Amino acid sequence: MTITEQFKAKRCVFSIECFPPKQTTQMEKMRATLHQMSALRPDFISVTFGAGGSAGGVSTVEVADTIQNELGVPALAHLICMGNDKARAAAILDQLEQIGVRDVLALRGDRTPTRPQSPDFVHASDLTAFIKGYKPGFSVHGACYPEGHPEADSLRRDVENLCIKQAAGAEHLVTQLFFDNMHFYRFLNLARRAGITLPVSAGVMPIVKRSQIERTVALSSASLPSDFTRMISRWQDDPAALYDAGIDYAVRQLRDLIEGGADGIHLYAMNDAAVAQKVYEGIRDLL
Repeated sequence: MTITEQFKAKRCVFSIECFPPKQTTQMEKMRATLHQMSALRPDFISVTFGAGGSAGGVSTVEVADTIQNELGVPALAHLICMGNDKARAAAILDQLEQIGVRDVLALRGDRTPTRPQSPDFVHASDLTAFIKGYKPGFSVHGACYPEGHPEADSLRRDVENLCIKQAAGAEHLVTQLFFDNMHFYRFLNLARRAGITLPVSAGVMPIVKRSQIERTVALSSASLPSDFTRMISRWQDDPAALYDAGIDYAVRQLRDLIEGGADGIHLYAMNDAAVAQKVYEGIRDLL
């Protein structure tokens, strides 16, 4: 069953995201982590973009190969616009096809000094259209932002841009992380009214370390509800208590989303199989 078909067959699709190791020597540890994650029976595992090879680290293709062909879990490979042109994107798509992975999450990617803007893909919708044209048998997935993309004029304008992505061939959307479910429900209502018919997976990241507060939360541009900030204020200097509180917050957030009718839930596990397992134990009865 393909990822797209799963959304037609299941009430709520459960997925996990991982990222490729920065060093090739870490791949065995990564493989062990993926084995643990696969034991949670996710419907698919997505892997963020990593060029690998001369760029260093492990490539997305190699991790996707492990997920799909070694573990038997459908893999969703990320592909970004930044730093890639049509020739490079085509080469990566060819590699994915060779290993049997035909699900791609098309993203613009973050602007960084090491990744110049693509001469061929200004927006993720451009990359989406290219993939559908070059590999018609592939399923293309897209990203969305419950609180609006940081560069968008407004949430409403951002939702209008999603219509372009849908028209380009996207079949499913995954949200950026958020901590207040009301933002997700408001976004979904706006999207449906605008004509977005695609299934949407709600992305949630358990915050279990103080370093995540300073790094991940700040970079995500997600707003912080009072329940979350109280949790952080109370436990940020107690690592063990913060770990437990972060797991509990994520579980409560996910349970509400599942019971609220989310098409899917996407766990940003940060390559931490133990966190993924603890969260899964708190929601498994609803899945």
